[in-house]
Amino acid sequence: MDTEGVYEPESVEAAREAYETAGSAAQIVVKEATKAMAFDNAGYDERVTSDVIETARDALFASLLKVYHGSRGEFEEWCEERQYSVDLAGSDDVESVVWHPVAVDETVVAASYQAEPDAAAATVRRRAFGRHYREKF
Repeated sequence: MDTEGVYEPESVEAAREAYETAGSAAQIVVKEATKAMAFDNAGYDERVTSDVIETARDALFASLLKVYHGSRGEFEEWCEERQYSVDLAGSDDVESVVWHPVAVDETVVAASYQAEPDAAAATVRRRAFGRHYREKF
């Protein structure tokens, strides 16, 4: 089993803290990206709204959620050790699974994959954020 990512909050408070920390990083990323696109101050002020920064923070937080990659057997063993609800996308006939435990909702968000682990991980992260974390913030 492999892991990647940073955030696996155990509480709503830990999730909020990580989300808030991602805010300043998102602001810096947006500012540097707009510099690379040659925005002047007026262009920046006109186009970079609070919604843009919030969207960047959402994406940054979600992209840093810790995920586990493993076989279906490893995923099932992980699930047997916990009393979490399972939100699984994909086919039961595929051997590889990526998952993120959302402790604050006692849910594990997962996706099976055959050959695209990065795409499956991105799906899990977006679903975990959109369905479980966003409402907490």
